[in-house]
Amino acid sequence: MAGESEDEDSKTEEPSQKKLDDAIKRGDVVKSQELSTFFVLSAATIFVAFLSSGLARDLARSLAAFIDHADTIGVDRRGLTEVFLHLGGTMGRVLALPALLFVVAGIAGNAIQHRLLWTFEPLTPKFSKVSPLAGLKRIFSVEGAMAGLKGVVKIAIVAAAIWVALRPELVHLQGVVATDGAGLLAVIQRATVRMMAAVLVVMAFVAGADYIFQYRRWMKRQRMSREELKEEFKQSEGNPEIKAKIRQMRQARARRRMMAAVPKATVVVTNPTHYAVALKYEPGMKAPTVVAKGVDDLALKIREVARENEVPVVENPPLARALHATVEVDREIPEEHYKAVAELVGFVMRLRQKRGWRG
Repeated sequence: MAGESEDEDSKTEEPSQKKLDDAIKRGDVVKSQELSTFFVLSAATIFVAFLSSGLARDLARSLAAFIDHADTIGVDRRGLTEVFLHLGGTMGRVLALPALLFVVAGIAGNAIQHRLLWTFEPLTPKFSKVSPLAGLKRIFSVEGAMAGLKGVVKIAIVAAAIWVALRPELVHLQGVVATDGAGLLAVIQRATVRMMAAVLVVMAFVAGADYIFQYRRWMKRQRMSREELKEEFKQSEGNPEIKAKIRQMRQARARRRMMAAVPKATVVVTNPTHYAVALKYEPGMKAPTVVAKGVDDLALKIREVARENEVPVVENPPLARALHATVEVDREIPEEHYKAVAELVGFVMRLRQKRGWRG
């Protein structure tokens, strides 16, 4: 017990999305039985309030016709088989709709709590759960005591709600002895609907509170220790898909940064179609710096941005290819390119002075 407590105390970090997804795949999901019960009880209330009368009348008519012709039914094997088939078919037609309604309600009660999934892991035998000692610990634990207390309180509240709902019907129930069959069914149906509606109101609050409790309990169970977070991060970093996504994000950021630097460039050297290298030089700098470079579509974009911002674009295929191959972005050009780049920058400076371009 002390080991378990220490393990829980070490799990102080909120669970990652991967931890939550893995738990759901294992079948470890938020599960509020009260919420599922609320949906099934809602389906039962709808059935009793709106569908039971019609189905009861259909059943009564079918059985009445059967009873009226009871004298024609043979008592041999064939006759009894027909009786059972007729009764079975009648009951099947009557019960099919409520059965379908309850199944849909049960599925909806689970689907609203978590996405539907297929997994056999919860069905896998776990000997720790069938251990008598573990069972006794669960029964006499604080959690077991709270569950028992919750059940007693819930029954008391539901009983009080039923009493409040049925109290106005006591006057009608006292005269049911003198009421015919149709009137008796109407009184019973009305009282049943009032009772179930009252229980539904109580169960709505109980289900909502239980779901919040179960969700918080589930989230607490999924908490992670710092060591688990570090290990998961290492595994995620080794995932090829995640690496590719990170690489794409870095490339996109680098491209945006380069495009923002092109308007401030001194000159753009081109191939002219396949390569483009943007250079920046200001008085006081040791050497010109490459602020952007690219090939094909990216080179075309660099040239477009340069022209839009009146940055000179000069064709020099050998120099463009050499700078693109040997110089990284935000790095100064190497000495072997000083002469060629100095001539190019000097040419651009003279053009600026001659044509009155911005400096």
